[in-house]
Amino acid sequence: MERSFKREVESLSMGAGEVFHGEGILAVTKALLQSGVSYIGGYQGAPVSHLIDVLGDARELLDSLGIHFENNASEAGAAAMLGASIHYPVRGAVTWKSTVGTNVASDALSNLASAGVKGGAVVILGEDYGEGSSIIQERTHAFAMKSQLWLLDPRPNLTSIVDMVEQGFELSEASSTPVMLQLRIRACHVHGAFVSKDNRAPAISRDHLIDDAQVSYDKICLPPSTYVHEKQKIEDRWPAAVDYIRRAKLNETFAGARCQDVGIIVQGGLYNGLIRAMQQLGLADAFGEPHIPIHVLNVVYPLVADEIEQFCEGKQSVLLVEEGQPAYIEDAIQAILRRSGAMTAVHGKDMLPAYGEYTGEVLVDGVARFIDATRPAGLDVAGVGDLGAALVAQRTQGAQALGAAPVPSRPPGFCVGCPERPVFAAMKLMQEKVGAVHVSADIGCHTFGTLPPFNVGSTVLGYGLGLASSSGVAPLMRNRVVSIMGDGGFWHNGFTSGVVNAVHNEQDSVLVIMKNGYTSATGTQEIPSTVSSQAIPKSLDIEKALRGVGVDWIRTVPSYQVGDMVKTLTDAVTTQAPGLKVVIADGECQLERQRRIKPQQAARLKGGKRVVRTRFGIDDDVCTGDHSCIRLSGCPSLTIKDNPSALRTDPVATVNQGCVGCGLCGEVSHAAILCPSFYKAEVIQNPTRWDRISAGFRNFVIDRMAGSARRQAWQ
Repeated sequence: MERSFKREVESLSMGAGEVFHGEGILAVTKALLQSGVSYIGGYQGAPVSHLIDVLGDARELLDSLGIHFENNASEAGAAAMLGASIHYPVRGAVTWKSTVGTNVASDALSNLASAGVKGGAVVILGEDYGEGSSIIQERTHAFAMKSQLWLLDPRPNLTSIVDMVEQGFELSEASSTPVMLQLRIRACHVHGAFVSKDNRAPAISRDHLIDDAQVSYDKICLPPSTYVHEKQKIEDRWPAAVDYIRRAKLNETFAGARCQDVGIIVQGGLYNGLIRAMQQLGLADAFGEPHIPIHVLNVVYPLVADEIEQFCEGKQSVLLVEEGQPAYIEDAIQAILRRSGAMTAVHGKDMLPAYGEYTGEVLVDGVARFIDATRPAGLDVAGVGDLGAALVAQRTQGAQALGAAPVPSRPPGFCVGCPERPVFAAMKLMQEKVGAVHVSADIGCHTFGTLPPFNVGSTVLGYGLGLASSSGVAPLMRNRVVSIMGDGGFWHNGFTSGVVNAVHNEQDSVLVIMKNGYTSATGTQEIPSTVSSQAIPKSLDIEKALRGVGVDWIRTVPSYQVGDMVKTLTDAVTTQAPGLKVVIADGECQLERQRRIKPQQAARLKGGKRVVRTRFGIDDDVCTGDHSCIRLSGCPSLTIKDNPSALRTDPVATVNQGCVGCGLCGEVSHAAILCPSFYKAEVIQNPTRWDRISAGFRNFVIDRMAGSARRQAWQ
């Protein structure tokens, strides 16, 4: 996993009245335990990867409460777990990264939403939208509307987050509907405190089993039941949800102290940014008390019409702070007010950007424009407008002071020593031999291969879908198509949607599986083929799975052996053998490897034991300054420096202290027949007596040879 929470999970056992300190994800976990859940599942993905890690570290506590926890193979598997709550009064929660994870889970979610639930069912979503996002820019809101799932968006403080998790189960049971709770990346990692409650052991659990299995056709999603489900959604579940939201006061209103002419309606997750912007504009005090009214939508779907009407009553204008597009909430509020006959003007995307994350700067500018345009009584309107303009100008001046040129885009890249880097270097070298090859890329760390210096990859269609996305173009290309798939994507859905589909349709193409042992792009969580760290081995075998469905041409090559990889890829692309050819690039995630070996080396050093570290370097006298090595490997530790020779002006390549000793630079130079300037060095700490004798002998020989060479040069 990306990090261990073993120390932090001790606080999950806190009882009623104790003050819990920690970050958002830990608070969510504590809220689940306080809610009496019977089962928890999920699939890792930023920004909620840590939730799976926390639950994994808290297994002992979960077991003591009888809670079943499962790290699912995909988001679809996680969503399907919630089927336990359809017939039985058991509470369940699952988690994944949205919106891509929600897309994967959509089949199960649609059926779940149609059938309805008896026990509370909550989906914790990592709403990965905006500047810190790693995915396509979409929102969960559309899915909630489509399937009639209630969507919570709590204010980003621990008390509100915990309350919304607990209330989510109550809302789910009150309306017989699954509930989604979205957390942006800042909410997941916000730090704070809240007053704990006792953990609740569920009435139905692994310790208290269900005796009688339930069967009811009206819970099966087939006609005529589905027609009844639709009627129930509108006539029963929706009114029940609205009634509970109103009674439980899930949405909040903060009265303004100075002005009632205008107001602001905001998604709960954007509240902190809004208040900070208002403080900067003098529209809120240092404690966050606003000078104008704010209505916070901790539930963004469904909206409670009478709450909206009541808030807007007597106001000339309101500003709706809704991040992203389309403007679902703005359009809905416009409809609510116009149907009621209210004349309050609603501003939103006319004052704020139609798309993109609402950062502090965006909110300062938007709120200032709103106040300047509406000019409400009781506020220093000119002061607000001028201050907003000054704050924006201050940022512009700061940027100009740093330099006229804008900061260049810096997309993510491979880690130092990543085992996938040599595979893409080998692909470039392979294409020099066989010509241009269409590469169907995939989601994961290997997506970085589409970036310079490799530029390998033409399309990315979805996690584990590299091979499936090649099936349309492969028959149309002169050279065989090469597809990329990670081992995480392989087990997620690539095995069935890609491999089985290709074998079934007799597809003649090449698949490269990056076997690094983890779902690395989401925080190095374990997968079915990970060599288990537990006492009982449980890893599954990729090659056996491939052979089991009829793949015969399989080659496993260590990732760092660039020459062998070039030869194997060339063979795969040019062989006369029909059908799917699979190349397994075998190399453990370097980041995870370093996390494992560094503590081991530190312990050995502390114990006075011998430790050997491998490093690579470049001979300045041999390097020609061609830099082909950099263009082929792209390793961040391989860079340039000034030429030490006064007679040569081209900078020379050099290896900095970030080197982890993977040897890729030398491998690439050898495979590409580049200059022989690379050398390997072993740094020995706590050397043995033999190490010292060997080093002394080597130094003696080198000195003698160097002296002989100097004498010959003088002669």
